[in-house]
Amino acid sequence: MKYSTALVALMVVSSTAAAQGTFHGNVARTGVYEGGGPTQAPAVKWTFKAAGPIVTSPAIAGGVVYIASMSGHLYALDQGTGQEKWNFKSSRPIASSPTVDEGTVYFVSSAGSLAAIDAATGQPKWVYAIEHERRFEAQGLHGYPYPKQTIPDAWDVFTSSPAVAHGKVYFGSGDGNVYAIDAKSGVLQWKFATGDVVHASPAVAGNTVYIGSWDSRLYAIDAESGLQKWAFEAGQDPSYHNQVGFQSSPAVVDGTVYVGCRDAHVYALDAATGRKKWDYPTSKSWVNGTPAVRDGTVYVGTSDTSRFMALDARTGRLKFMYTAGAYIFSSAALAGDLAYFGSHNGRLYSVNAKTGQLAWQFQTEGSKRDPMKILNADGSLNREAMTPTFGDFQDMYVDFYRFISVGAIMGSPAVDGGVLYVGSMDGNLYALK
Repeated sequence: MKYSTALVALMVVSSTAAAQGTFHGNVARTGVYEGGGPTQAPAVKWTFKAAGPIVTSPAIAGGVVYIASMSGHLYALDQGTGQEKWNFKSSRPIASSPTVDEGTVYFVSSAGSLAAIDAATGQPKWVYAIEHERRFEAQGLHGYPYPKQTIPDAWDVFTSSPAVAHGKVYFGSGDGNVYAIDAKSGVLQWKFATGDVVHASPAVAGNTVYIGSWDSRLYAIDAESGLQKWAFEAGQDPSYHNQVGFQSSPAVVDGTVYVGCRDAHVYALDAATGRKKWDYPTSKSWVNGTPAVRDGTVYVGTSDTSRFMALDARTGRLKFMYTAGAYIFSSAALAGDLAYFGSHNGRLYSVNAKTGQLAWQFQTEGSKRDPMKILNADGSLNREAMTPTFGDFQDMYVDFYRFISVGAIMGSPAVDGGVLYVGSMDGNLYALK
């Protein structure tokens, strides 16, 4: 069968947009990208300086890179040069990775509103506002003093990144609900109540939306009706609320849902029933990133133990482990033979996806400067420099600022046309080739 040149071009553009235009590569959140990325220590093709720290992941569509910043700006950048085409200013910080679909960019603001922006002009099309937004919070959080004080969790970093499927935009909210909004009109189609804040991003496979909540349950919801199909309950921690909650978004591959949890486990669940197939314990270390899954292997990082792991997708058996210098909240991107992920030390790591051997690493400008001297030469954390200042919950926010100073990479890289794009808390979006 022969295709016209124009039709072939359209098919290629549509395929690329679908593959790159949302958090973790696709609505199933598998983290898999077409083609390869940089295979050796990369050169910086271009750098774009945002007005504030970046914790989000880039979306790529139609030759444009879209990235959101904690300054409240959503930027549209020329993919080839990094030149700004437009920016949209939200009234609040943006910790939601944008999604691009059919000429519209969607993101969730830190006020909880779902915004639809014209991808060509940066002008708003519509906004759906929720009743309220908040971080996960609890009394006695992490064992800090004053156990009756309700403390918002500084490590609840991300807000939900939208998924577009079936003509609807799906996202979670700090008001505890999962929403389905008509993609064209912004009209509510349904909402589903969970027991706590929902900042994980939904994965969509078939007619099911999969999403976790800070109530430590992962839900499977009918994409059309909003009715619950099943719910899986992970660990609970009623005393300190440390080993509890889903920040990780699920990845759905071949009838299995893979997801990490702050209860220090990676889970594999049957997508149809929610039955647990296996779980992998991570020595009380949070799993906040979304698993990347390809060729029978699950790739995911941990927080305190700073491990990047490859697990057998069928059994959960450990295949390899690479120890990074600092916490890993970043979700890995798989492209070619390599897995790419960031760390709180401002380094981007590239490891062989089969062996776990380090291929190369890249340092952000903030990491090179290290103005507060929180890093050792090998990229590990200088524990003396990380000594608590107040001895209470305020130390979470001090540490957050420390990680801003070294350009921590909390978002997930995106790969397109041999170039890797990744944002940093030093405010830079890097294009590496």
